[in-house]
Amino acid sequence: MNIFKRTLAALLALGLLAPCALADGLSLSGTVAASRTVQVWAPIGGTVASVDAEAGQSVKVGDPIATLATEKVYASESGTITGVFIQPGDDVETVSNRYGAAMYIEGEAVYTIDASTENAYNATANRFVHVGESVHLRCYSDADHSGDGVITAIEGTSFTVDVTSGAFLVGETVSVFRGSATAANRIGRGTLSRKSPTAVTGQGSVVSVAVRDGDEVQRGDLLFETLSGGFDGLYMSGNQILAPEDGVIAQLNLQQGSPVEKGAVAAVLYPSDAMCIEAEVYEGDLALIGEGDPVDIELIWNQDSEVRYSGTVARISALATSAASAAEGGGGSAGGDAASVETSYTATIAFTPDAQTRYGMTAVVMTHEEEDEELDEEEELDEEPEEEPDEELGEAPEASGEPPEDASGGARGGKDGERRGRPQDFPGAEEVETDE
Repeated sequence: MNIFKRTLAALLALGLLAPCALADGLSLSGTVAASRTVQVWAPIGGTVASVDAEAGQSVKVGDPIATLATEKVYASESGTITGVFIQPGDDVETVSNRYGAAMYIEGEAVYTIDASTENAYNATANRFVHVGESVHLRCYSDADHSGDGVITAIEGTSFTVDVTSGAFLVGETVSVFRGSATAANRIGRGTLSRKSPTAVTGQGSVVSVAVRDGDEVQRGDLLFETLSGGFDGLYMSGNQILAPEDGVIAQLNLQQGSPVEKGAVAAVLYPSDAMCIEAEVYEGDLALIGEGDPVDIELIWNQDSEVRYSGTVARISALATSAASAAEGGGGSAGGDAASVETSYTATIAFTPDAQTRYGMTAVVMTHEEEDEELDEEEELDEEPEEEPDEELGEAPEASGEPPEDASGGARGGKDGERRGRPQDFPGAEEVETDE
């Protein structure tokens, strides 16, 4: 590429020159753009815990763009996990409505006693019990069945005791004592029954389950995590928003701590395989370029090299994309000429980029030099080879507009093609005397 073309390419890139038609074709200023875009949708709702990428960053398929904070459900008491009915992807409320809970916890207190102070020893102090008070338990009919418990609820003269230790049978009548098991310490009596397991519920869709049926847990242990909304087809896709394909993040619509709804556009991606050149063609140049035409492309960043990319005009927009106006004469003031308007259309050029090509790079698009090639062919046809002189006769005399003169000064010629003249006019011929 000669210096003129390099200068032209730089001026086009800087916008100092409008696209123009030269003797060797049309040159256009363009930009590496995306022939298509990909919207990255949030698969589920939640609060953005972290933004894991940024605009302009290259990503591979499956790379995290953002992570959503999950709602965590913890064990309200220590005990054994039973009846785990949920799995990742399930809606917690739907499962709870069907089974009564997402899962259950059988606490350390397996039995409970519904007691009353009406059977307390006749003393004022024995008729006042307190929530959280530790008590001693003994079977009314079998003194061998004994243990300990704690008062968990009070309502009038009735109160509830959770059995924390001891061996009992469901349905037994149990006396409750404050201190040692003596009649004077009896504060009530009741019937022992099986305590119902604690139902565990929640809201949203299950992301992960941390326990299995039969696991022993302590109060505060993590049971499962959820996100708001529902997973499509009950398929749990995790709590991360992932890149659906290779490309560059063109737009990011997320902020840490902000809520995001399911189906919201979290980001816009320019795919790696969607690079093209977009160039503006002024309406006066539309006749010089058409869809399907081959073109050469040079990226400004490597204009000092001889690297060029081959491309094809994929399409030219049918609608005008811009109209640049420039006032002539008096700058649009009274008395000046009317403003001239130059309408342009966007040409999309398909090409194969390399690893160094990036979105937004400035490019120069040049149509093929068909006119120059035809001119070169015509010049070659016009050129005829020079005739070589006959070696035997020697160098032929130079042609002139007049015939050569003979020895007497007249024109050379004679009857039947006889040549007459001076001997020196004919190299190699012997001098012959003639009669005057």
